[in-house]
Amino acid sequence: MRAIVLHGGLSIRRELQEHVEIYAQKAIEMDTALEAVVEAVRLMEDDPLYNAGTGSNMRFDGSIQMDAAVMIPGDFGAVINIEHVRNPVLVARDVMLHSPHLILSGDGAVSFARMRGYEYYDPTTERAREKREKTIKKLKMGEISQYYHPEFFRELLGDTVGAVAFFEGEIAAAVSTGGTSLTLRGRVGDSPIPGAGIFAGDKGAVVATGIGEEIIRRMLSLSIYSRIGDDSLEKICEEEIRKFGDIPVGVIAITSEERCARSNMVMPHAIVTRD
Repeated sequence: MRAIVLHGGLSIRRELQEHVEIYAQKAIEMDTALEAVVEAVRLMEDDPLYNAGTGSNMRFDGSIQMDAAVMIPGDFGAVINIEHVRNPVLVARDVMLHSPHLILSGDGAVSFARMRGYEYYDPTTERAREKREKTIKKLKMGEISQYYHPEFFRELLGDTVGAVAFFEGEIAAAVSTGGTSLTLRGRVGDSPIPGAGIFAGDKGAVVATGIGEEIIRRMLSLSIYSRIGDDSLEKICEEEIRKFGDIPVGVIAITSEERCARSNMVMPHAIVTRD
């Protein structure tokens, strides 16, 4: 049996739901769980509707810094604040498979990508420029009452992407994000932090999306993973999400027997299984 779960971040845009369903059907055709989650995330990185890869958000200074991670039981790879590459998730996979390290950041991540043959690529889109300008305008007008105010994020939250899979006993997870316009250069969210935005072990895999700082504080993915087997996966995810109150957050999770997608906002997602 094989199964895969994808999410396209927290968003009410109908087309994100349509696309994530298509990408899930394509990804489940891959040979291994790792290949499936990486392919799913790569497809979403190439879709400018999502805030990952092409379509990533600009920071206050106009730069685009992206994070991505992949994880399998016993191994991990991530890139933090990587710039000028098309598919950060592919670089994160290569960090895990083709380097002695687990995490590379900034210029070091870019240099590694070039050594691996990834060419210069500008992920900037007009949508990213517009979101940055809108954020700056709101700040100047005093319309953002506090950092990461939930009401602000209901309008401008980024569409982080992620996937978890179980293929004939293999477990894997992948995540990628362009962050949010409401950040300084150098900020790191939950996505590339093992235990926060992503976790995979022998019991299953979990990927989170939402306000990164709060997800890191609660180590959301690890909190869910550590409870696997104590109750149904859906109930565990629901209980952990409830702890966030009105702070926007969502998760996808998978085990050999269960799979789920839960959030306290609208979260485009797809669940596909195959015997």
